[in-house]
Amino acid sequence: MTLSYNVSDKPKFPQLVVFAFQQLLAILAATIAVPTIIGNGMSQSAALLGAGVGTIVYLLFTKFKSPVFLGSSFAFIGSMLAAFGGAASAKAGYLGIILGAVFAGLVYVVIAIVIKFVGVNWINKLMPAVVIGPTVSIIGLSLAGNAVGDLYVGKVVNSEGASVASPYATLICGLITLIGVIVSSVYGKKMLKLIPFIIGILAGYLAATIFTIIGIATDNPSLQIINFEVFKNMEVFAIPEFTFITGLKGLKEIDAQYIATVAVAYIPVAFVVFAEHIADHKNLSTIIEADLLEKPGLHRTLLGDGVGSMVGAVFGGCPNTTYGESVGCVAITGNASILTILTTAIMAIIISFFGPFVTFLSSIPNCVMGGVCITLYGFIAVSGLKMIQSVNLNLNKNLFVVSVILIAGIGGMSLTIGKVTLTSIATALILGIIVNLIVSKSKES
Repeated sequence: MTLSYNVSDKPKFPQLVVFAFQQLLAILAATIAVPTIIGNGMSQSAALLGAGVGTIVYLLFTKFKSPVFLGSSFAFIGSMLAAFGGAASAKAGYLGIILGAVFAGLVYVVIAIVIKFVGVNWINKLMPAVVIGPTVSIIGLSLAGNAVGDLYVGKVVNSEGASVASPYATLICGLITLIGVIVSSVYGKKMLKLIPFIIGILAGYLAATIFTIIGIATDNPSLQIINFEVFKNMEVFAIPEFTFITGLKGLKEIDAQYIATVAVAYIPVAFVVFAEHIADHKNLSTIIEADLLEKPGLHRTLLGDGVGSMVGAVFGGCPNTTYGESVGCVAITGNASILTILTTAIMAIIISFFGPFVTFLSSIPNCVMGGVCITLYGFIAVSGLKMIQSVNLNLNKNLFVVSVILIAGIGGMSLTIGKVTLTSIATALILGIIVNLIVSKSKES
């Protein structure tokens, strides 16, 4: 694809701020969702700050060559819950999730050292385009249900935590967002073409605001989409509740058995996420037309991801990972400027201290973000399909590999072994590798 801004390009400052804010909007919902799911008093602001710091660490390790933001990883949710569940107290649990992130990060460090000495050719042979292409596609397709499901959800909830808004009202807001993104990207000129997500989100938020005002005025809950109550008690400036501060208070409650429990919960998952790390970087390499596994090198991206995850968890508790939403944003906008990613990271850190910004961002309705995510996840899926273009699907040996990965991934084939769950993406990738190895000796041509 043709990039408006390549990796080393430097947009003008006013544009840079807008581009960075757009990236922040793309990754925000998922980044703050993880601490919300885990509970135990985890801070969304701290997770946002941790993601920003982790991204800067990643950029440093990758010599500012890989334009992607790191956010809270969903793959470790089960591990984090296990860390809290096995802890003597919530404070000890906070220290446990930091230790877990360190264990997972060390897995990346060890793999990176191995790759530094043996190279990446074995990975390219193990995961050629016929394997990695459909795997990238299912990363997007597996999230399709989340995007569509969000289209019917608002921010105002009842006593049971369910959205009170009419699904028709939320759907309209989501579709307005989607159309806003599409029209801005396709028909927009100059700057408008580069900020389709901001245009779409503003359009959807405006529509949701109109519905909500009418709903409040007429005392009709089915039209109330945005929860404006969250703005009443917000603090203008507040220091996030950093994980390491709370964790240190539980230091005396940590013993060898608990540390072993945390290690078992985190380390196997790190190997699963390693496979997704490769898929993300293969996808990003296709978009920017530069092989990131060769330059700056897979060992550097792994080190950046691993160490960035450790550092991010110290502040926010959540292990980080490269975000498909960020990759999708690069693909749709054609803006691969590394300076944009760096500015996004700095913006995430600054914003985490200011209540009005965090509150506004968290007030964006699910239905609006659902409209955005349809395009983000769709572009990830299409990026994977583009990788398969070079594959001869007239050959059964290739057709079987692609078919198995797509069906296993979309069908949700996951595998739970003890406390470790192989995601459908990881399971499909492993199955695809096995099938590819079986058919690779075929003389079919």
